[in-house]
Amino acid sequence: MRFIFPKKTGFCSGVRRAVSLAQRSILAKRRKKGNGDNRVYTLGPLIHNPQEVERLERMGIRAIASLEQIERGILIIPSHGLPQPVLKRLGKMELKLIDATCPFVSRAQLLAKSLHEKGYHVVIIGRKSHPEVSSLLSFACGEVSVVETPEDLEKVKTDKRIGLISQTTESMKVFEKISRRLKTRSKGLKVYNTICKETSERQKEAKGIAKKSDLVIVIGGKNSANTTTLHKICNKITRAFHVESPEELKPEWFIGKRVVGITTGTSTPDWVIREVIKKLPRNKPH
Repeated sequence: MRFIFPKKTGFCSGVRRAVSLAQRSILAKRRKKGNGDNRVYTLGPLIHNPQEVERLERMGIRAIASLEQIERGILIIPSHGLPQPVLKRLGKMELKLIDATCPFVSRAQLLAKSLHEKGYHVVIIGRKSHPEVSSLLSFACGEVSVVETPEDLEKVKTDKRIGLISQTTESMKVFEKISRRLKTRSKGLKVYNTICKETSERQKEAKGIAKKSDLVIVIGGKNSANTTTLHKICNKITRAFHVESPEELKPEWFIGKRVVGITTGTSTPDWVIREVIKKLPRNKPH
């Protein structure tokens, strides 16, 4: 059995930055003595990988669900950003803030705000339930629509010019389809490709790997949008399985397979990737 690996695996630059800021905050905390006011929190998971969030929690970085759970300490803004009302509330609290928002997400937030201020109806490609999209919605403020597919555009009713942006982890193929369809119905359309460059590159590479493989293993959090997209891309080409940990691997997946591709989400830590690779069968199962 032969394995194909991508050129890039593990964290993207935005996730790496967020984890680095979190780890540095813990080191700074350990150098201080005090009454516990320097405890470290994140509002929601810092990144979308349960195993890495658990590791950070063991270090002393606690993910909380609500601001009611804290009064003082250090709060890290997660890589996928926070809605404007939450950010304003944080500014009034006795907290030390560390902004770990991915620069690509920050750019999308500013574009959403700018389009709104210029009178555009903002269309966001993404999943309404995703934290990043919740943040973008708050920056768009006024008339705004969230779509996942080209068909969803039928629900967008507006006489205004349309400004198009995207969740940074969306599929480039979906972005291009929606963009083309909007061009046929909206005059003065503004299109901003806010998909993270590293996300796009991994999608392209995953597609190439899938074409050469009998099976693809996609490693990453089940709550990770970019990892889920990679799985969808690969699964349309060949058989693909999305796993978070080595325990999810099943020997029968590899029966009769000669070439197995491996790809990983941008929020998947190297240590998880190594653990999964160690459990891959070294010989062709019969």
